[in-house]
Amino acid sequence: MKIRFALLLSLALPCMLHAEEVPPVVIPLWEKGAPGFEKLKDEPEVMKGSSVTHVNNPSITVFPAPKEKANGAAVLIVPGGGHRQLGFGGEGVEPAKLLNGLGVTCFVLKHRLPREEGSPYNIDIHPRQDGQRAMRVIRSRAAEWNLDEKRIGILGFSAGGEVVAMVVYGPTGGDAGAADAIDRASCRADFQVSIYPGPLGVPAGPVPADAPPAFFLVANDDTSHVKPVLDQLAKYEEAKRPVEVHLYARGAHGFGMGGRSKLASIRTWTQRLTDWLGDNGFLAAAEEKVQPKAGGK
Repeated sequence: MKIRFALLLSLALPCMLHAEEVPPVVIPLWEKGAPGFEKLKDEPEVMKGSSVTHVNNPSITVFPAPKEKANGAAVLIVPGGGHRQLGFGGEGVEPAKLLNGLGVTCFVLKHRLPREEGSPYNIDIHPRQDGQRAMRVIRSRAAEWNLDEKRIGILGFSAGGEVVAMVVYGPTGGDAGAADAIDRASCRADFQVSIYPGPLGVPAGPVPADAPPAFFLVANDDTSHVKPVLDQLAKYEEAKRPVEVHLYARGAHGFGMGGRSKLASIRTWTQRLTDWLGDNGFLAAAEEKVQPKAGGK
């Protein structure tokens, strides 16, 4: 009887351990709360299904790549939600899990939401500030997470794509004289991925001459989100910077990782991203990296 019990326990233990996975680590972007809004630091977030609202203490949630797959690449993921909420599950956790499987360590951003009812935040200031700070936190702790500091990118969906643009096209250098060591770090993204982004944050003028390699994707029937992609494509071509664009005939808006779509092209769009990341050396071990061509598309 004892032998039979021991055998059953040995078979059940792996399943029990899997069911008790360690929850992801959440790291506030500022120890004492967001500058100027420290008094709101302890106000709780509100969960609505897999979405988050009432973010007053912006943070990143860490999804480390499995040790046996980790290749040193990292991505800051910014969920969409119209700056009223964050689609944390479908546009945060799901892409993190996909990228984890490719060896990429992920950080999902919870930024402040200026369009939420009663919000005290400014659409032109605080999402950008949170995105920049998140990139600085990641870069300042790159050694802790075994990251390659030349392969830290940023990915966003919809309004999250607007935050991506705010970070990528804004000033990226750190403040060498800052008292906070994190603020001395760069917030530069080594590559950007923007999925059906909105127009906010897209520069009126040219993109920086050193704009990072870019991957854009949108459905043609998502009418209000096609132009931001085409505008950025034109600016990248003018600057002769590496860019890849996928414009699908159908798919509408908000298809996330594509798993719930009836369209084969949308269900498999993440393979295009995987191919692009691999072709540009972002998934390779450091000594195997392939450098993207400066004038390529």
